[in-house]
Amino acid sequence: MLRFARFTSARTFSTQAVQPPKQPIHLGALADNAGAVTQRKRVGRGPGSGLGKTAGRGHKGQKARSGNGKPVPGFEGGQTPLIKRVPKRGFYNIHGKEYHQLNLDRLQHWIQTGRIDASKPITMKELLDSRCIHKIQDGVKLLGVGSESFSLPIQIEVAKASQTAIEAIEKAGGKVTITNLNKLALRAHIHPEKFM
Repeated sequence: MLRFARFTSARTFSTQAVQPPKQPIHLGALADNAGAVTQRKRVGRGPGSGLGKTAGRGHKGQKARSGNGKPVPGFEGGQTPLIKRVPKRGFYNIHGKEYHQLNLDRLQHWIQTGRIDASKPITMKELLDSRCIHKIQDGVKLLGVGSESFSLPIQIEVAKASQTAIEAIEKAGGKVTITNLNKLALRAHIHPEKFM
């Protein structure tokens, strides 16, 4: 009883008198709110309903047929669609590789702010874990933007590197190691815990 004492003291009650219902309440008088329930639309049940014969679909045409949804995007009613009319050029190289690019100025900023430890070799996994890069597609390519101000002697392992980037790192006393990993080896490098 004492547990509910603090709640009962804060309650406020209405001062208006409770009005009795206008009609007696019984099971036959119970009804849902107006508009809460709508009758099922019954089509094809004679002309008196307004939805007989063609069932509200009109006469013939694509939209009057059964089992026929919307046509696929790009369909132009049987006319040769635009995507087939325009000429095609080039091809998609199934053996092509996409490398995530990393510039020297960003790498130097990450090292100077303490996000990457330059005292040990920097791998592609460390670049990803420190969020210096946000994804590794087929590897990381090191580019030379910021090479004129790069001054850190680092050892780094990447899939590719431009000549400018290699020269800048070697000039600073560092070393670039090119490691070509296939898809499986790259996954094992990034997520070694999955290959234990």
